[in-house]
Amino acid sequence: MSEGSKGSSLAFGQVVIGPPGSGKTTYCHGMREFLGRIGRKVAVVNLDPANEGMPYPCAVDISELITLPDVMESLKLGPNGGLIYCMEYLEANLDWLQEKLAAFRGHYYLFDCPGQVELYTHHSALKNVFAQMAKWNFRLAAVHLVDSHYCTDPGKFISVLCTSLSTMLHVELPHVNVLSKMDLIEQYGKLAFNLDYYTEVLDLSYLVDHLASDPFFRNYRRLNTKLVEVIEDYSLVSFVPLNVQDKESMRQVMQAVDKANGYSFGDQEHRSLEALMSAAVGADFHFTSTLAVQEKYVQSRDKTVEEEVMDM
Repeated sequence: MSEGSKGSSLAFGQVVIGPPGSGKTTYCHGMREFLGRIGRKVAVVNLDPANEGMPYPCAVDISELITLPDVMESLKLGPNGGLIYCMEYLEANLDWLQEKLAAFRGHYYLFDCPGQVELYTHHSALKNVFAQMAKWNFRLAAVHLVDSHYCTDPGKFISVLCTSLSTMLHVELPHVNVLSKMDLIEQYGKLAFNLDYYTEVLDLSYLVDHLASDPFFRNYRRLNTKLVEVIEDYSLVSFVPLNVQDKESMRQVMQAVDKANGYSFGDQEHRSLEALMSAAVGADFHFTSTLAVQEKYVQSRDKTVEEEVMDM
């Protein structure tokens, strides 16, 4: 598995990232079980030095190299500074990671990453780790989890879009954005639009108009308009809805990730020509899949959005 020639066979995997509490560890646990049931050998790699009591069997654990409590105590750093130091320490000890990963060659990898947003938006340590792994013939896709209930707040959803776009541009990996915890999507409020509006990130000017109905945000309309223009100009961000406990939901995410990292085009599993062509042209996605998710988790509204705005 040395750089370049040794270990020429490809290894595929997912880099699971996202803010704290977005469900990264739960996702790794659920995806490991799901992939195991369809016959894949899965190795879960914990890269979060603050992660304790993982619910899954851990193939490689960064705590064998460094832990956050030790760093905070010895260097007198806070949690954020400690995490950054841990990632820089990992970057400086890539030979340790390479040796550990080599023991699981032939497995499908799930990398459970820390929840500090700065690590994916502008700090370079993890980005450099992923780039080095590409030289080891790893084909990775980033799975960026965000809480689905942010869709119920237009301001927070715009913030999520900005964070997702910044992460996509910085990490430089094939990217799948996921709205996690779909079963809790309306826990903090109702959706202003249909679910496909948020998953496909459709015309955001409607979201700005809806946000402007709030007297506080009306003063920041020009700022919100410019932020939305940046997101739409790049036209990169979209989401896949996910409920870890729903097999069909997990299958949709798996297909999106397999297409992103190239696994669906390899010879690791038997697949028909129809399935390959479907993955190649994107025909495996249907509007009805998002509609089914909406019918399951989103309560129907008695009033239209326009009527609600008029009421406000």
